[in-house]
Amino acid sequence: MSDPLSPVFSALADPTRRKILAMLLEDDMAVTDVAEPFAMSLAAISKHLGILAAAGLISQEKRGRVNWCKLEPDALAAAQVWMQGFGQFDPVDLDDFERFLAAELGQPD
Repeated sequence: MSDPLSPVFSALADPTRRKILAMLLEDDMAVTDVAEPFAMSLAAISKHLGILAAAGLISQEKRGRVNWCKLEPDALAAAQVWMQGFGQFDPVDLDDFERFLAAELGQPD
């Protein structure tokens, strides 16, 4: 049985990779454009992109001479479902809670 969540969370653990994903939210980008804002080599960016691709978070496609990166938002679906399990409780409405306590303690509003 494979664990599809571990590569996703491992990829998301790095701030550079999270920034790359945020950049790809806007549109598909050439690898050289992805690398531009970072103070690291193209080889280092390529390694980050490889990790994101292996996790299924992005796809890469060669168009002519240019390698393009595309965000694959559905790859986060399993992680989102898993995380939602921890948010199963509704947020507490403090006004309702205060009214409940006042009623339980027999105090007027």
